[in-house]
Amino acid sequence: MRVLVVDDDFMVARVHSGYVARIPGCTVVGVAHTGADALRMATTLRPDLVLLDVYLPDVSGLEVLRLLRTGSADDPFVLMITAADDSVTVTGALHGGAAHYLVKPFDAAVLAQHVERIGRVRGRLAGLDRAGQDDIDTVFGARPGVATRLPKGLTSTTARLVEKVLRDADGDLSATECAERTELSRVSARRYLEHFVETGAAVVRQRYGGTGRPERRYRWGS
Repeated sequence: MRVLVVDDDFMVARVHSGYVARIPGCTVVGVAHTGADALRMATTLRPDLVLLDVYLPDVSGLEVLRLLRTGSADDPFVLMITAADDSVTVTGALHGGAAHYLVKPFDAAVLAQHVERIGRVRGRLAGLDRAGQDDIDTVFGARPGVATRLPKGLTSTTARLVEKVLRDADGDLSATECAERTELSRVSARRYLEHFVETGAAVVRQRYGGTGRPERRYRWGS
């Protein structure tokens, strides 16, 4: 994806651009430090995704979000990235059509996870004349349950069990820990966990130890 980074802080914009550059398939096509520059560059560069700060020197990022949403299928996806954590701003971003909302600070892995999910959504919609319910559930981040069709081999009863274990966990869990608490095999537990990540119901991070491959840790919620 072609990404436009918008942040009034030059150093923060540089850091976020570096994060994006490390995500496979993503390229930073521009960096803007004001709302006016963001709108101008969005028009000329036609990015697929805009990383948008709320606090800009000339206009609120929420106003930039509103102006970016023209109703066209070619409008960029917008990921809000800001220190603003008040409910009014979060609600404004939701109503404005933001794909997601990240509160600073965060690390490269968290940003990559959300950018990659937007990439999957974009890829799923590309070329579709009509979207099936599975496509729509994925795009809108439907939570697994009775009303949501699960992949072949997964059941709603077990999905609710794994969901409960994740919700009740004090922090995040590995697939092995989840398997122990649900009395499932590690392979089965990981299939449900990865499904929750795919639908946006859960998040995953990599924990690096001293040796060997990094461990994937899962947590309920976005």
